[in-house]
Formats: sequence, structure tokens, C-alpha cells
Amino acid sequence: MKRRLLGTSGLEISAIGLGTWAIAGPGWEFGWGAQDDADSLATLEYAVDQGVNWIDTAAVYGLGHAETVVGQLLKRFPPSRRPLVFTKGSLVWDEKTREITHSLSPASLRREVEDSLRRLGTEAIDLYQIHWPSFPPGGPDEGLEDALLALHHLKAEGKIRAIGVSNFDVPQLRRALAVTSIASLQPPYSALMRDVETEILPFCAAMDIGVLPYSVLQSGHTCSHRHCMGFASNRGYGSNSWGTAPGSG
Repeated sequence: MKRRLLGTSGLEISAIGLGTWAIAGPGWEFGWGAQDDADSLATLEYAVDQGVNWIDTAAVYGLGHAETVVGQLLKRFPPSRRPLVFTKGSLVWDEKTREITHSLSPASLRREVEDSLRRLGTEAIDLYQIHWPSFPPGGPDEGLEDALLALHHLKAEGKIRAIGVSNFDVPQLRRALAVTSIASLQPPYSALMRDVETEILPFCAAMDIGVLPYSVLQSGHTCSHRHCMGFASNRGYGSNSWGTAPGSG
């Protein structure tokens, strides 16, 4: 499979990656329903065997369950064949009530990184992304610079290899770049959702920020059930995802 450099990260990634939102299973606010972990692992393993070399996940998917499944996948491959792992933080939850909230606190992000490392069973996360600058979307985003500085320190410590962001607009990207190097942006982008083409994609191209679109199939609305596959961009904005049913966001 064709590979591309992800921004300035030095990571060489396949043009298609696999997201893990759906495999997170039920029992949390944004779940897609019951999933069979054995089927999820088989899907992930098949993707890697076909040349996909990166998996996108998030701590909040299944309240840690998706990361745990990805960690099980990594154990099935020798180090030379293991896919890169991209995960996200800033959405946290109460263990008792399972209520999801948002935090850009440096201490909270450090805990999230440590917990993700434990669930994934790795010593370093290849790409760590701020999942949302504010949540619910459009709310206050105070603390963004402190959060990015915390990730900058975690990168210096070797716990993460590259820093990315998700759901940022151009002003937020500018603020992020003033703090640290940003390898990638993960925005929603599909044939039905093209707002990012106006300002965000040109900005990323100019600043050499890789782009990892999510919801490229618009939750299945842009493909048939028999031919569900992603699209490859020829615009040079970065890498595109994903090519199978499980996605991210």
C-alpha cells in the first residue's frame, strides 16, 4: 500500500488507516452497539496484513475498551510488523457514573497518557492527539496552550513520538503551533461534509500539518454495504482514513 509522511513527524504511514470507535462496544454514551472482540481483532489483524500500518483509537472509545483491544492486537505481531498507534485524550469519564467530561488540565492529560500506555502495552504512543479543544463543541477552550505544553513535555520524556490535534479550527491551530510542533489534524471530511476545504486544508498544506480525516464514509452514507471503502486525496494535504467499517471521531 502507498505510504506518505505524516506532516513533520517523520512517521511514514499507509494512505488508509483503521479507526476503532465502533469496536469500543456498548455501555457508554457514544457507543455503536454490541461488538464481538474476536471479530474486532480479526478485522484489525486483516487490515495490518493488507498493508495498513496505523490504527487510530482514543481513550474514551468504550471508556478504555478500544485501547485495550488494540493492545491485544499489538501482542499478536512481532515488533517489526506492529502497526503505529494513534490515540487521543481530553475526554475523561467518571468510573462510577461513566459520565464523560472534558479536561485540558496538564495533570489530567498526563494521567491519560499513562493510562493509555498501560492499556496499549507500549512504552511510547506514536501520535497523541487532543481529541477536542472544547466539549461540547464550540464551548470555551481556555487551557489549550497549557495542554499542548504538557504534551510537549511528554514528548521530550519519550512517552509520545508526535503531537496531533483533532477538531481544531484555524485560530486554534495557530495557537497550537505557537506552543509546539503539530504533526497532524484530524477533522471530519467527506463528500457530504466539505467545510474544511475552505480554510483548514489550505492552512494545513501551508504549515506542513498532516491531515487524517475522519467520517470519510459519513457513517456509511457515502458507500454501499458491499463496497464500503475510503477515498484517497490527490491534493497533497496528508493521509486519509479509513477504509473499513470501524471509524473514529
